[in-house]
Amino acid sequence: MSTVTTQRATGPAKRVRGRSRLGDRLLKGYVWLILVWLFLPIAVMVAFGFNDTQSKSNVTWQGFTLKWWGRLGDYPDLTEAVLNSIQIAVLATVITTLLGTLMGLALGRYRFRGQGATNLVMFAAIASPELVMGASLLSLFISSGVQTGFATVVIAHVLFSLSFVAITVRARVIGLDPSIEEAARDLGASTWVTFWRVTFPMILPGVVAGALLAFALSIDDFVITQFTSGSTQTFPLWIWGATRIGVPPQVNILGTLIFAVGVAIAVFNTVLSRRRT
Repeated sequence: MSTVTTQRATGPAKRVRGRSRLGDRLLKGYVWLILVWLFLPIAVMVAFGFNDTQSKSNVTWQGFTLKWWGRLGDYPDLTEAVLNSIQIAVLATVITTLLGTLMGLALGRYRFRGQGATNLVMFAAIASPELVMGASLLSLFISSGVQTGFATVVIAHVLFSLSFVAITVRARVIGLDPSIEEAARDLGASTWVTFWRVTFPMILPGVVAGALLAFALSIDDFVITQFTSGSTQTFPLWIWGATRIGVPPQVNILGTLIFAVGVAIAVFNTVLSRRRT
């Protein structure tokens, strides 16, 4: 009797395990498909930086070469556009990180009147299409008599990425253990010393993550930059204009370098976060 009961019990259990394994395999396959979907265009971009093309249109593989890596200066306007993008991204990242960190600390640590409305505005700014923000900023600059150019692009990028940094830092601040800061103050540390020696090191991974996000949003932004750039040319705007006559391999090389730097910084931030935890 017990043998029959055991066999009846193991039958459904085997079916459940079989379904679980099938679900795991499907989930893993889905994850791999997503990874391929995300990184295949990047792999193509890197590969065509080594393409031995003889035409302005770099869309057909014609052989391997390294010559384009030594000819990055063949297009001075492209070099200028890349430098503009880097300068704008660095300035916007520094300003956004400072302001966003302060906002994240305020929203995550303190309770004040209008806090709920501030959080709502932060999330609304993230949810709003870039087209809306770009058009509204252009209207603001025109009505105020401000000439669009390098400075207006920096301002636009700061306003665009500020919410991302503030929310990232806020999430890190909310996860802190207040007892650690209280222990520092009990040991005689002032508020300023407690912040720099205790609080800031704990929120640093969140600050770095927010800065990386702000830099990434700024350096490849097209829509808002198109509205607010005036005569200033950035890397995305240059590529958009070049698509009409052909994108040279130098664009692929510069894109590869930017991607490599971003990956290196992301790896550094990951290692830093693991050491802090």
